[in-house]
Amino acid sequence: MSVDVVRLTRDLVSIDTIGHDESRALAVVAPLLEQAGFTVDIEEHEPGRGTLVAQWHTGLDQPPLCLSGHVDTVPLGIARWRHDPFNAEPDGDRLYGRGTADMKGGVAAIVAAASKLGATRPKRAGLRLVLTSAEETGSQGARHAVQRLRGEPSGPLVITEPTGNALLHGHKGALWLSAQASGVTAHGSMPHLGDNAVYKLAEAVTRLRDHSFDVPAHPVLGAPTLNVGTFHGGLNTNSVPDAAEATVDVRTVAGQDHAEVLASLGERLGPQVRLRPMVDLPAVWTDADDEWAASAAEVVREVTGGDGKHTGPRAATYFTDASVLTPALGSVPTVICGPGEPEQAHVTDEWVSIRKLAESVAILERLCLNWCGL
Repeated sequence: MSVDVVRLTRDLVSIDTIGHDESRALAVVAPLLEQAGFTVDIEEHEPGRGTLVAQWHTGLDQPPLCLSGHVDTVPLGIARWRHDPFNAEPDGDRLYGRGTADMKGGVAAIVAAASKLGATRPKRAGLRLVLTSAEETGSQGARHAVQRLRGEPSGPLVITEPTGNALLHGHKGALWLSAQASGVTAHGSMPHLGDNAVYKLAEAVTRLRDHSFDVPAHPVLGAPTLNVGTFHGGLNTNSVPDAAEATVDVRTVAGQDHAEVLASLGERLGPQVRLRPMVDLPAVWTDADDEWAASAAEVVREVTGGDGKHTGPRAATYFTDASVLTPALGSVPTVICGPGEPEQAHVTDEWVSIRKLAESVAILERLCLNWCGL
């Protein structure tokens, strides 16, 4: 069975999945996969927000290769788009639209590649596709999916997030925290009668500026980072604020324990500040000398011709559903490789290359053929 990756990308982009209605997008791909011989199941973690798990010959001796991507997208922003964000009309080599790069193009490539195998029978292993919702806000769809996948044998994992079809071996973790302080309100002309929560929190978060994680930098992921992203306090100018909240974005590296990071930051902030995790996604890393990862890198080089600029392993700056899926599937070898350009994620007039969509299908098809024994 043949699926037109450009047509499917356009069909997916035409459905507004900005934080809702992912199930509508999954309803587009489900019949294509069923026609290709996959068993398809869509489960929702809240109304309209589903995650699809499709399986093909997963009962063989070798566990199935897993391909994954998400169909939710981020808001359009306030800037005016020159191209209809929900049309993805071709313009030369580009399809413009929200989600073309991040990452409905990558999802379309998964479906197109997997559908090509439907008429065959694998010798060694089958396939499992996990197409998720709510990745952009903390991988809630993937968390829901692993409830049914946990304990099932799995082969390696490929995430088709935007990499320009370069193969990446992992990404940093994300630990997003809410830091809150409480006080006592009073009239702004009599501040001595109150207890100012803004002062408490401001003094505390300033101490994070020089916080040291006391871990060595990863040779590829680099050093962990911390950023205080937002700060809010009080309701009106002429009252002493009795509550304040800041949000903190910590990016961790492989080997860091998030519980230890949380405890360390809590100690630095002091007892007057409460810390609550908002997003807790660990780093993902597969060594470049892993046998399967090395073979996947060779496939990518053969299909793309290599870019000649990078000789060593690379990592993504963003997080992916691999933070949830990789440990749940048994810490399987994981790579990130998709047709979108990483710089196009979340931008106005986002686009994906039509040539790289076709290239991505070829890469995924080769990876599937090699693993399944076709």
